Amino acid sequence: MSTTAPVAMISGANRGIGAAIADTLYAAGWRVSLGCRTPPAEQPTRDGWRVCHYDALDADSGRAWVEETVRAFGRIDALVNNAGILSRSSVLEADSDEFDRVMAVNARAPMLLTQQAWPYLCEADQGKVVSIVSLSGKRVKSAGSGLYAMSKFAAQAFVHGLRHCSAETRVRATAICPGPVATDMAVAGGLDGDGITQPADVARVVQMVLDLPPSAAIAEIPIHWQVESTV
Repeated sequence: MSTTAPVAMISGANRGIGAAIADTLYAAGWRVSLGCRTPPAEQPTRDGWRVCHYDALDADSGRAWVEETVRAFGRIDALVNNAGILSRSSVLEADSDEFDRVMAVNARAPMLLTQQAWPYLCEADQGKVVSIVSLSGKRVKSAGSGLYAMSKFAAQAFVHGLRHCSAETRVRATAICPGPVATDMAVAGGLDGDGITQPADVARVVQMVLDLPPSAAIAEIPIHWQVESTV
């Protein structure tokens, strides 16, 4: 792989949507740095492919991941904030510990990781920040999705806040907002994995956003396999 190929950091990349994004970008000629809380014991040996430790609850691990990526590849062109956790608690059921954890992973971690990667994104010809937010960042689907939606509304607001901060740069930020996706977690929850949005579908949208020039910035993209009147 060319040593001048663009570099993307992808959090939560050891499975599901993150893994699909890594595979899709790598196939398209990107060098990829995968941030995983528990990196696999066996890692593929490929040029332009690096697996690093990243724990969304540990800001220092994000800083170390950014530094390791720059040492390995010399640049960062895109950051994909994909790591997240699910909550099924209503806003009346959630306790303070669960609130702190969900908000830390889904809202605080993308902000801190973006801050840490920001100087390198600004050096890129067209830096990109893409956050996998969820449709729960646009509406509250049910009582049981209340706490999760709070965190995702915050994640959505972060992207829009970042767009204002980056207005005088060539860095562009986009929120990708999928509904349920055929990951292990969704299928275990009873969804038909064959009939809903696939991780590869989301990855193709991410690739499109990363390929766009700064003059064609997209604020947010909702993705669903069916019409949802509340979007």
